Amino acid sequence: MTGQDPKGEGLAASSRSLRQSPEPGSVTRRRLFAGSALLAAGGAVAVIGPSPAGAEADTNLPPDIPEWQIRPGREVMSPPYGLPSRYEGEVVRRPRAGGAPSPTRLAAVSTTPLQNLVGITTPNGLHYERHHAGVPDIDPEQHRLMVHGLVERPLIFTMADLTRYPSVSRIYFLECSGNSQTWGEPKSELTAQDTHGLLSCCEWTGVPLAIVLDDAGVRPEAKWILAEGADAAAMTRSIPIEKALDDALLAYAQNGERLRPEQGYPLRLFLPGYEGNASVKWLRRLKLGTAPFETREETSKYTMVMPDHTIRQFNFAMEAKSVITFPSGGHRLSAPGFYEISGLGWSGSGRIKRIEVSTDGGRSWQNAALQEPILPKCLTRFRFPWQWDGGPATLASRATDETGYVQPSHEALLKERDARSYYHNNAVQSWHVASGGAVTNAG
Repeated sequence: MTGQDPKGEGLAASSRSLRQSPEPGSVTRRRLFAGSALLAAGGAVAVIGPSPAGAEADTNLPPDIPEWQIRPGREVMSPPYGLPSRYEGEVVRRPRAGGAPSPTRLAAVSTTPLQNLVGITTPNGLHYERHHAGVPDIDPEQHRLMVHGLVERPLIFTMADLTRYPSVSRIYFLECSGNSQTWGEPKSELTAQDTHGLLSCCEWTGVPLAIVLDDAGVRPEAKWILAEGADAAAMTRSIPIEKALDDALLAYAQNGERLRPEQGYPLRLFLPGYEGNASVKWLRRLKLGTAPFETREETSKYTMVMPDHTIRQFNFAMEAKSVITFPSGGHRLSAPGFYEISGLGWSGSGRIKRIEVSTDGGRSWQNAALQEPILPKCLTRFRFPWQWDGGPATLASRATDETGYVQPSHEALLKERDARSYYHNNAVQSWHVASGGAVTNAG
């Protein structure tokens, strides 16, 4: 019963015996990794792909017993807060490449590695960041939310007060309106993280804002709400009362745990489908008034330049958009053959109805399969089977939402907006696959 040796000596011995001079026809590592696919004599063992570098000397490869199988692993609860595998160390947030560097890391961004993620949920530690004055360190015991202005009963809430209200948990995307700042000539080196990484999707838990406003008693003349954050920038945005009474949340948790500091701990406003800047973090004040409050973030910033050079204010909803995340910029296809193209679609106006994929630069389009769940104002994963012939190809996707809106091409978008708009670029994104398999940004 050597295979049951608690120290793994029996397993190791068996492994060593397989590495000795083999009998003719027996399975060895040399034969197992000869070629890209091999059926071992007398068995059904198949090896797909080339041998890893150094495979001949690597004793962790089949049929050997790997080193991690012959001794106990790390103790439970070490560390007490779980971390990813060390082999996933490259899957991290990064500053966005391809543009001018931020003059300070207090007012800057970090992007989500969309090309490394699966499904639709973004882990809390990979959610994109956008700050205007750094991340405040707020004591939740001292944090307060004030509701005042055109209300019958001005109120001040502690966090304990707010968490006593009935809560809801809903999965929504959050996208910075400055995502995809690729209005000009495409930079080939950009990855999906660079072009679309100011986008994440989480389960948000909190109190419907409508319940709190009902307790305060909204006066009939109140049409707008000023939301103010407790960071050093005192971030402020004007929000239509209709949105506040619809699906707005006072969110205090994200993916099952309390908000991370960079996501607004201990409290943020969350406005599903709206541009990220409007979902004010570190929320401390809501003031109701009759008109927009004309703050810096909705006058000199977060506006849109139109073709006639006029400026359009209050562009809240993020329109239908999609991006292929595999294969995408920075990837390399190893050989011709079958690949599953995968990506994400989303719309601030509701559910994604259809995603189409093109492998010939937009000359023809075919429907992709939408993966459940398909939720309103949430990322939807799509998948498309592709047989790559080894030649050059240009991949693209376009989304249609339940309102019938179709994601525009770059050329069509520029007929509706001036390139100086900066924000709300939802044009079709393309990736070029070279004959050697390298994938680059094609804009």
